[in-house]
Amino acid sequence: MADHYQNNIYNQGDYPLQEDDAASDVTEGHDEEDQMYEGEYQGIPHPDDTKAAQRAAWAKAQTASSAASDLEELSEQYEYIMEECGHGKFQWMLFIVLGLALMADGVECFVVAFVLPSAEKDLCLSNAEKGMLGLIVFLSMMVGAFLWGGLADKVGRRQCLILALSINCIFAFMSSFAQGYSFFLFFRLLSGIGIGGTAPIVYSYFSEFLQMNKRGEHLSWLCMFWMIGGIYASFTAWGIIPRYGWGFSMGTEFQFHAWRVFVLVAALPAIASLVGLTFMPESPRFLLENGKHDDAWMILKQVHDTNWRAKGQPEKVFTVVHIKTPKTTEDGFFEVQSATRTPVQRWAVRSLTLCKLVLRNVASLLSAELRFATLFMAVIWFCMAFSYYGLSVWFPDMIKHLQHEEYVSKVQVFHKKRVENMIFDFPLENQIHEEVEYIRDKFINIEMKSVKFKDSLFEDCHFENIRSSETVFENCTIHSTVFYNTDLWEAKFIDCNMENTTFEHNKHGCHLDTAKENDVLIYLVSFLGSLAVLPGNIISALYMEKIGRVKIIGGSMLISAGCTFFLFLSFSQSAIIALQCLFCGVSAAAWNGIEVVTVELYPASKRATASGVLNALCKLAAVLGSSIFASCVGITKAIPILLSFTALVCGGLVALNLPDTQQKILQ
Repeated sequence: MADHYQNNIYNQGDYPLQEDDAASDVTEGHDEEDQMYEGEYQGIPHPDDTKAAQRAAWAKAQTASSAASDLEELSEQYEYIMEECGHGKFQWMLFIVLGLALMADGVECFVVAFVLPSAEKDLCLSNAEKGMLGLIVFLSMMVGAFLWGGLADKVGRRQCLILALSINCIFAFMSSFAQGYSFFLFFRLLSGIGIGGTAPIVYSYFSEFLQMNKRGEHLSWLCMFWMIGGIYASFTAWGIIPRYGWGFSMGTEFQFHAWRVFVLVAALPAIASLVGLTFMPESPRFLLENGKHDDAWMILKQVHDTNWRAKGQPEKVFTVVHIKTPKTTEDGFFEVQSATRTPVQRWAVRSLTLCKLVLRNVASLLSAELRFATLFMAVIWFCMAFSYYGLSVWFPDMIKHLQHEEYVSKVQVFHKKRVENMIFDFPLENQIHEEVEYIRDKFINIEMKSVKFKDSLFEDCHFENIRSSETVFENCTIHSTVFYNTDLWEAKFIDCNMENTTFEHNKHGCHLDTAKENDVLIYLVSFLGSLAVLPGNIISALYMEKIGRVKIIGGSMLISAGCTFFLFLSFSQSAIIALQCLFCGVSAAAWNGIEVVTVELYPASKRATASGVLNALCKLAAVLGSSIFASCVGITKAIPILLSFTALVCGGLVALNLPDTQQKILQ
């Protein structure tokens, strides 16, 4: 075949050469460059130019065809090699290391939500700043997914994963010591960009060490680590954050409270994965795609020997001698000599080239052969993420809303009373004092929480060492009264008439009403929601190869859509928790199927890029879903329910039209 191919090229290029002596007498004395083909006046190409263009087009087509044939041959040979290597100790070690990275991704989604009620007091956060912190988690992970997914196909899976986890660990550590809002926000942004790259890389990386009949099941088991991350975050947050003694301070400027300890503990899975990755090799499939045959062969031999040695057969020989390495037509790194005299210039040229290659790879996802797969997967990812993350925010917010309604219903009202010469040395909470007269009373060393004084009179009163939250004085008359060492500042007095009233040694610091610490129920809700994913993970892993990816995704999304209608019955906290567990458990199978199909639909040169783009779209959908659903809490249930139902049905129906990748060799 090689001779025939070479002869073909030779014959196609065997054209008679033009003789210089064949020039006409008319053109004698002119340079050859000045000669003009008479048809050029009419815009007709020279015959030689036409033939050259045809030869170039033919050669390019032959090269592309040859490259496609080489890739197909590599895919089949690589599957054979993975079967010879077997599935054993090496895959399980890699499973644990990559699982810890995925666990770190799951933890990241919970960290800010758990620390906000405590951090807002230390960092003096307004509602807008708290909202930005919650938003920055998904936005940074969106950027990270796109960035690291694209780089992993050009630089390497292992190298990019190590860089991404390193960035996450460094800036998560720094965020725990940040004393101001701006620094904390900036460090969490960079931490999120780092951890955002884990999911796109992890699934692509692990899939390239699995043989076809093991791929669906073991990728599904890997998904379980995201659930473990949620459980870890909930459990450690409940065990650490309420412990006020877990911390220290250095003067008045540096405070290190328990929530900062939790931020450090939350980074441990990423650190453990980072350490483990230093002992793991690069994906041999990536190396083969980039022409590094010898390096790939050594890694495959390491996988083979590790597995068979652990199975008690160390004498088993790795029989593969040569692996087909495809010819690549893609531009590599280049340097222009005149522009690369300094290291900075060389770095700039390499970076620019790398960016161009990544963007070209992203654009290729919409090429003719991948367009429909990409559009279908984009719809499925967006619909699933919009519903899942939207409802994940809606469930705990609804519980808080019900708690608030119950709290308000128990308010104590004092109306038209006269209180004289009394010392208030006990807490005041959830009370309304309307048209009450306080004469020569003292409020000393107490906490006021959710207290409203309306149309009341304070005459010769004394307030000392007062701590307050959600406390206001509205349309009150305050005469000859002293406020000493309190946090009752100007904003808490609305339309009040003050005469001969003094404020001494007002407390400095955060002049904002802060929310109370997380109720234990909030940790429990997150814990149960993460734990409820376990049945869905187990079922999808066991039946991924039997039922098929497409049916699992479509079936899970349609059943989840049906579950959303039960949300109309969520009239109590226990009902909401039960429905959350039901929804999370059913939808877990869809997530597993989506991750498996994503890595199987795309070739190795675009696998991490596609996963990164789709994960970025997932985070965008999460931002939209959580924002819309959260705004409906306490107003209506119909909008979240109908939106999630529509999205899940749409995504489920599209999923049922995906090509079946169950028996497909990894490209």
